[in-house]
Amino acid sequence: MKRFTALALVATLAGGSAMAQDAMSTDNLIRSRDITGGDVYTTNTDMDDTSWDSMDVGTMDDGWNDIGEIEDLVLDQNGQMVGVVAEIGGFLDIGDKHVMIEMNDIKLAPVDDRSYALVVRQTEEQLEQLPSVDESFLD
Repeated sequence: MKRFTALALVATLAGGSAMAQDAMSTDNLIRSRDITGGDVYTTNTDMDDTSWDSMDVGTMDDGWNDIGEIEDLVLDQNGQMVGVVAEIGGFLDIGDKHVMIEMNDIKLAPVDDRSYALVVRQTEEQLEQLPSVDESFLD
């Protein structure tokens, strides 16, 4: 009887994890490698919350200005993405600045089916006013 109970328990636990794996959809998941290294764009207009929330970034817009590159993703202790570190300004890594941009100021824009860019609500000048971050800013 003990053997039967143990087998039943193993079958139940294995079946539960298999069902959990089947239930997870990957359709709306994005890998970090598809974001890091992507471009950072600004509309160079000061957008209020309503304009920002209704802005469609489903396709790249010729009016956006490329102002930098996505360097890193910032997660909280629960694994939720809270922002990105972006390299902005400068030319050929001279005079550039690394800043953290919070998620409520970011929209992910698909570049193609495997990579993304960011569109930020701030102007380039506003981003340059943010505090500079380096490798130790989270320590």
